[in-house]
Amino acid sequence: MKNRDDASFGDNDEIHFADEAEAADAFPPRGLKPWKIVIVDDEPDVHTITRMAMEGETFEGRPMEFFSAYSARDARTLLGEHPDAAVVLLDVVMEAGDSGLVLIRYIREILRNRLIRIILRTGRPGEAPQRRVIAEYDINDYKEKSELTVQKLYSSIITAIRSFRDLRTIDRNRRGLERIIRSSARLFEVQSLKSFAQGVLIQLLSILNLDESSLYVQASGFTAACVQEEVTILAGTGEYEDFVNRPVDEVVSPEVSGLLETAMSEKISIFDGGSFVGYFPTDSGPINLLYLKGYQDLSDLDRDLIRIFSTNVAIAFENIYLNREIMDTQKEIILTLGEVVEKRSREMANHVRRVAETSYLLALKCGLDEESAEMLRLASPMHDVGKVGIPDAILMKPGALTPEEFQQIIPHTTIGFRILRKSRRDLMAAAAIVAQQHHERWDGTGYPQGLKGEEIHIFGRITGLADVFDALSHRRIYKEAWVEADVIDLIRRERGRHFDPGLVDLLLSHMDEFIDINGRYPDRPEATDPSPAG
Repeated sequence: MKNRDDASFGDNDEIHFADEAEAADAFPPRGLKPWKIVIVDDEPDVHTITRMAMEGETFEGRPMEFFSAYSARDARTLLGEHPDAAVVLLDVVMEAGDSGLVLIRYIREILRNRLIRIILRTGRPGEAPQRRVIAEYDINDYKEKSELTVQKLYSSIITAIRSFRDLRTIDRNRRGLERIIRSSARLFEVQSLKSFAQGVLIQLLSILNLDESSLYVQASGFTAACVQEEVTILAGTGEYEDFVNRPVDEVVSPEVSGLLETAMSEKISIFDGGSFVGYFPTDSGPINLLYLKGYQDLSDLDRDLIRIFSTNVAIAFENIYLNREIMDTQKEIILTLGEVVEKRSREMANHVRRVAETSYLLALKCGLDEESAEMLRLASPMHDVGKVGIPDAILMKPGALTPEEFQQIIPHTTIGFRILRKSRRDLMAAAAIVAQQHHERWDGTGYPQGLKGEEIHIFGRITGLADVFDALSHRRIYKEAWVEADVIDLIRRERGRHFDPGLVDLLLSHMDEFIDINGRYPDRPEATDPSPAG
């Protein structure tokens, strides 16, 4: 181990300075992050001379910032705190004769830092022969301190920084492509247009913010849809976060508006300094736009990543619209079938609409996401579609059913399930579940399968409660509409018997909101002959 008192800055350890021009005193613009250089040496003078020799030097407009560690142990902490360091100037002999070599293994194998450039410096080359060290250790340069003039030190550091920059670019490109692949997979999942638009912004910002050393300003941007010449914001971030559903012309500056108009008129995507406008037409008609600003300058790599990502976004936008077309078609079919049942059983009036809205609201209250709640809203009108297979004499009987007649109406759940189950579409599958299970009971005494508790699908439990709540609240030929207090009393008594207790609690605690649905969809005047809820 070296003794500092013995290791004077003498023959072997001295850095000799050749004549050099004065260092440039012009610094780059404020805000650019510096290249981080870590000096690891147990000689304080080495730190001082290295800093003096490189004072004021820059590379690609960025200054250099030096960090000092006087032992390999301290260097471990320092390198852990600065994983983005570009270069480490490393002495071989410190606490022990091989301290520097051990630290190299730590950097490469424990920290797994393959990007930082390691310049090994030694004042005692005999203790770490150059050929052996270069062959056995992952270093990038080997210098004897006695040969290091200012010019050679400058050359070594600049060469190392340049190598670090290039390796980091390759690594950033790799990570960017990996994120594009991962984010594209998420974006291609079936979801609403607005959630997709928000996801596009989030993923693009994630891809561009790979490099923690780049100048990053708080990014702002939005995705928008142009339908019938009106451009509306679908999702926003930064300064545009609060303008969702607003017309773009009311929100953006004339300069941004001009960029958007240019993109649409020329049908191209545009890079403009630190801004990007993405143009995504669809075969379905709508044009989608993406605007992003906040980067001082988008590098060539940034632009390449945006282009690759935008290609996937364009395809995903098209898929979203195609999926919406399928959903709209299914919605039309379901509402048409619901109308068929409604017209055949005049008693139904607006029953199916109220059940749909009640089911949707209850689904949100119990924690289902918006997509699932909307799915249930569309599927629940089909809960009684199986009644198309029930004889008119039973279905339209003006009075309570006998036990024998009730047995004839039970199969409507199975009939509805068989009608709907053949489709592989999610919406029709949800409607099949609702049709089959909306008469199951929490205690297992329902029909047709006698399912119990959470064996009953949440869609079936919600629709079943919504169906009974609505039937009790409205006039039927065999009864008048119950008063609200009596409806609440029965539902409370059936908590944990007929109905999911958690759903009952939600219904009762938000009763005003559910009663409001009745006001929005009252029974039509001609609906005077309703049959049992069955």
